Amino acid sequence: MILIVTFPDDEVQILDYNRVVRDLNGLDAAAFLDRIGQPFTIEPCAAAHKPDTARQFGLYLDGAWYRLQPKEAAPAGDPVAALDISLLTDRLLGPVLGIGDPRVDKRIDFVGGIRGMAELERCVDSGEMAAAFALYPTSLGDLMSVADSGGVMPPKSTWFEPKLADGMVSLVLD
Repeated sequence: MILIVTFPDDEVQILDYNRVVRDLNGLDAAAFLDRIGQPFTIEPCAAAHKPDTARQFGLYLDGAWYRLQPKEAAPAGDPVAALDISLLTDRLLGPVLGIGDPRVDKRIDFVGGIRGMAELERCVDSGEMAAAFALYPTSLGDLMSVADSGGVMPPKSTWFEPKLADGMVSLVLD
């Protein structure tokens, strides 16, 4: 059985889908910041940094927020590689933290944007996680570009609202 549900594009909202990591791959906070300073510019923030534009990330580490901006432009011609989550994965999560496949790596978890920035802080402040990354929501245009190219969105890259109610309704027919 195939079930198709449609929403007008002006009634669908894509929220951010943020990342939290359990450890810094053997680095202390200073060494971690030094390593990510190669592919990103790092700017301390006085308060929680929820990115207000694409190609910008918030980092919560040791009770402080930072704004990260990639030093190199997103790759052209590949809509999947140009996504914010792909940039974060390819330039930081993989090479610095050693997270190869976020679908199966137990060192990473995902926090839906509906839960807010306070949830990212809670995860790190509790000691459960070492760092949190706030992402800008994937745009509907980016999503459509990936679909039009025949590509597949990276795991946990979109958080849609409204959510459809889960469950199955059955009716006994005699």
